[in-house]
Amino acid sequence: MEPDHKHPRGLSHVWHATQTALAGFGSAWRHEDAFRQEVLVALVAIPVALLSPADKLGKTMLVASILLVLIVELLNSALEAAVDHTSLERHPLAKRAKDIASAAVLLSIVNAVVVWSLVLI
Repeated sequence: MEPDHKHPRGLSHVWHATQTALAGFGSAWRHEDAFRQEVLVALVAIPVALLSPADKLGKTMLVASILLVLIVELLNSALEAAVDHTSLERHPLAKRAKDIASAAVLLSIVNAVVVWSLVLI
């Protein structure tokens, strides 16, 4: 098997992977309204979680639930971009893929609301 020259090795790989991830954050920030809104919520919610009277596990759950929303939104945005790249024509399977990814975002938001309710109430 030949070595894979497409991807650098060692610390160089970490550097390139970090640059790629940062480019992904930048792209999501520029092109995705929902991501920007969720980041703004996270910028308020995470300090509130850390300053809350919850114990360490509770604080961890509060922060993790907010980060999960951002993660799922990034995956949703990536899927939508890939589907749109494939074809801008309306197709039932494209709609299904986008709807299911959107449902995952909604479920992550419901999860955050439930976690925050259970930990803080």
